[in-house]
Amino acid sequence: MKTPLLQSKKWQKLQDDLKEVNFFKETEEFSYLAILKDTPCGKYLYTPYGPCAEDTKNFRKAVDDLVALAKEKQALFVRIEPTTPKNPAEILKGLKIKKSTDINPAHTWVIDLNCSDDELKAKLPSRLYRYYKKYQKTGITIETSKNPEDIKYLLDLQTKLAKTKKINTFSEDYLKTELSQDFATLYLVKYTEEGAKESKIIAAGLVFDDEDTRYNLQGAQDENYRKLHATGILTIQLILDAKAKGLSLFDCWGIAPEGAPKNHPWQGFTEFKKTFDGRAVEYAGAYDIILRSGKYRLYNLIRFINRKLRKIKA
Repeated sequence: MKTPLLQSKKWQKLQDDLKEVNFFKETEEFSYLAILKDTPCGKYLYTPYGPCAEDTKNFRKAVDDLVALAKEKQALFVRIEPTTPKNPAEILKGLKIKKSTDINPAHTWVIDLNCSDDELKAKLPSRLYRYYKKYQKTGITIETSKNPEDIKYLLDLQTKLAKTKKINTFSEDYLKTELSQDFATLYLVKYTEEGAKESKIIAAGLVFDDEDTRYNLQGAQDENYRKLHATGILTIQLILDAKAKGLSLFDCWGIAPEGAPKNHPWQGFTEFKKTFDGRAVEYAGAYDIILRSGKYRLYNLIRFINRKLRKIKA
């Protein structure tokens, strides 16, 4: 079974660098990376895209081990987010389990890179690929960076986008710490207008690579230069570079679920990602295993109020 990046030792190092209390356990039957989160109501354990096990029997063992750890740490609940099985509630009989709001995408779009160059080009949107082939003639250049200080360019674009799209952004320190990891690369799209002496960064993207997959986690573009199709050009570059690196999959990182209403906040992103020839992948989503019911209800009430306040503020 492939271990998701978010359940790996590399992701544990990121948590260590972020000063997050975490617990990594790996046995012949299961593995997990659990992060101890603190809230005004108490603590909880969170396993992003985990725990991991080959079968349902060992998955149950992993959850039982997590529950024991949570009780030892006096946590209110355990939040699991397994990539398999699809319906964890059916396996976790005897535990008080509740579907929670997803943290990481439960639905995503992946592109298979195990093909010839010509076959891969056929998976790219033809209109965007035409823009890509001539982008250097239009004053656009694409650069990569591993310098955490350069994260400011992505954050600046995201902050501007957040004001219009009403979305949340990570802090600069968090993004810097991500870029300092060996699995992270920042892409910068620069544009030099005709007659201008200096270029301007009009799009940026942060990708993570593990042994076989590139994850296209974060990106943003300057809406004033939308007609230059910087996001599409950059996405094609990310895909081609992933294949050149020998990776097998390109994970677009999040789409709206099948049958989602047209006003779903991810609908626009989903339509764009599906112009690339790929396939949908569905995970279980987030579930909470409740250990202390009263405080758990209080936690959810505060969480609900905070979300409402963020929407009002936005």
